Amino acid sequence: MVLLLTDLYIATASKMYKNKLKERNIDYTFLVYQKYKIDSARFRRSNFYYTTKIDDYEKIYKEVEDNLTVLNTKFKNLKKISDSIRRDSLSKIRLQRDSLKKITKKKAKLKDSIMGLKMADTLSPEELLILIDSLIQKDTITNKLKKTN
Repeated sequence: MVLLLTDLYIATASKMYKNKLKERNIDYTFLVYQKYKIDSARFRRSNFYYTTKIDDYEKIYKEVEDNLTVLNTKFKNLKKISDSIRRDSLSKIRLQRDSLKKITKKKAKLKDSIMGLKMADTLSPEELLILIDSLIQKDTITNKLKKTN
């Protein structure tokens, strides 16, 4: 009876939450009845029997309450872990996006620097590569100096 009531409370409470299909107000009590191989009439009879024995019913409800407390604690811990993983993955995505933005900006600066040189079209491919390397080194040195200051 304790497990049945625990599952019924969870099924009843789940009505107010959306399921995976984004549906709300779904009655899951029939699934609990199926799990315990009973129907609603048998549950009502059993529940009525225990309500006449209030001391036994009180003990049952205390166990149900304890079960729900334990399940709630487990759920909160799992949710905390899940949120932590989600937060970590979002921060990794942000870092990747930020680094991609930096690379794009560096490429744009490099392109502007090369395009700004009027003699760039008169240079040979080897000379152009040397010029690009020197610009990259200059940018790297500038960044290192900014970090140290």
